[in-house]
Amino acid sequence: MPCRANILITELFDTELIGEGALPSYEHAHRHLVQENCEAVPHRATVYAQLVESKKMWSWNKLFPIRVQTKRGEQIIVPPSELERCPGAPSVCDIQLNQVSPTDFTVLSHVLPMFSVDFSKQVSSSAACHSRQFDPVASGQAQVVLSWWDIEMDPEGKIKCTMAPFWAHTDPLELQWRDHWMQCVYFLPQEEPVTQGSAVCLVAHHDDYCVWYSLQRTSPEENGRVHALRPVCDCQAHLLWNRPRFGEINDQERTDQYVQALRTVLKPDSVCLCVSDGSLLCMMVHHLGAEQVFTIESSAASHRLMKKIFKANHLEDKINVVEKRPELLTSADLEGKKVSVLLGEPFFTTSLLPWHNLYFWYVRTAVDQHLGPGVVVMPQAASLHAVVVEFRDLWRVRSPCGDCEGFDVHIMDDMIQHALDFRENKEAEPHPLWEYPCRSLSEPQQILTFDFQQPVPPQLLHAEGSIKLRRPGRSHGAVLWMEYHLTPDSTVSTGLLKPADDKEDCCWNPHCKQAVYFFSTMVDPRVSLGSPQTVSYVVEFHPRTGDVTMDFTLSDALGNEH
Repeated sequence: MPCRANILITELFDTELIGEGALPSYEHAHRHLVQENCEAVPHRATVYAQLVESKKMWSWNKLFPIRVQTKRGEQIIVPPSELERCPGAPSVCDIQLNQVSPTDFTVLSHVLPMFSVDFSKQVSSSAACHSRQFDPVASGQAQVVLSWWDIEMDPEGKIKCTMAPFWAHTDPLELQWRDHWMQCVYFLPQEEPVTQGSAVCLVAHHDDYCVWYSLQRTSPEENGRVHALRPVCDCQAHLLWNRPRFGEINDQERTDQYVQALRTVLKPDSVCLCVSDGSLLCMMVHHLGAEQVFTIESSAASHRLMKKIFKANHLEDKINVVEKRPELLTSADLEGKKVSVLLGEPFFTTSLLPWHNLYFWYVRTAVDQHLGPGVVVMPQAASLHAVVVEFRDLWRVRSPCGDCEGFDVHIMDDMIQHALDFRENKEAEPHPLWEYPCRSLSEPQQILTFDFQQPVPPQLLHAEGSIKLRRPGRSHGAVLWMEYHLTPDSTVSTGLLKPADDKEDCCWNPHCKQAVYFFSTMVDPRVSLGSPQTVSYVVEFHPRTGDVTMDFTLSDALGNEH
């Protein structure tokens, strides 16, 4: 640059504001690239926080006691003390906070402005803390901090962009949907009781890339206590289980469903082999009276975690952990016994799309020689389902921009479309749909079935057919999910939790991501589709790779395809 600039224009923000390196980038720019009295666009950012109590959100961070009803009475699986003391994963939990029901949390504070950054002045990336003393508006257990930010584009603050959720928005009717900048959920290191009217201090800490919060009885400036170090997981559970997985394990209704199914298949002389990553199924099986229980944990970290949980529940000598890949299992690992009950949730940490947990089927195939005659496999089968939906907002992630604020960005639209046409238009992508409301335009339809009673077949599984659209609306895509049939009378869904309704939004399993296949003809709102009546599909499961390939095509009443 021949001279220093007098205007600094940037977009360096993420949901946490500073997570993409905004502070060191601005710091460098002010030192080396811009004049002392430059103007920055945006001009200023402010971070806000609100303290809440929420059993739902707290269940994403802590392991709750798990209750197992047995013939001998209620047995309780308790978390190790290490898990209870652990502050949790250091990464921010970013979600669409507008989709969390106000009934799922109790507000303990007003919205508090925690700190601001003036981008037109010298910015520091050094660690800092900012405290706000406040009187709680209600008594309760302080567990979670909800946080978001806004930016003022000009020095006068007339042009403002805010990430505030609907209850904190100055005009909820003007609420803008975003998927890059959302809201943050931060978990306090430990829950702490607060009393209405008794002042406490909420402290926002940050380094150059991360923000975290703590609650103190007095200001850090008064007592000299400043938590300079970012809390990190030291129990290993938060490294192995993500937040939806914590929620899934803590779901007592889900646990009860597995326990009821297990009661129907277990016998006093059952030899059980459990196959799922970091699963508590093996402990349930022991409490329900199985003679011997083995569980496969492929990683050393998972092995160590399960050992801690077993020890906390005095089961370290009751459950045998095998640390090896399933295909390497030997008869000696099973003490020469044949497996009479093979179990899985199934859940594997490497799974991204719903059908990736079909890895259980491959494990069942790999251990076939160790299964006894008449072996019971639970789940006994799985099925792939689909429904056509109209999204309230998620369709925007595939919609072209066209003209934006007077700028023609069709060149970028075309470039993205060419990239999508290369492969992604024929692929599904994972989304946690409880965060993205949609309406069903068809009835759910079973596409493929997988029989876990038998090994994986060598031949391709093929399904083709059509889905009839029964409700008016814009067909944005198909949602796919798996259902696991534990027994003939018990099914666990990773997708829809109740039948689709004409008026209400779909109700999705909040612990799992569903697969979304966007219809390419729905991407561009300039395309007129008439009145499509059916969606034709071809779906194939490839046993050699475990991949599921698919193609969905919209057809109108005259049979024309789009």
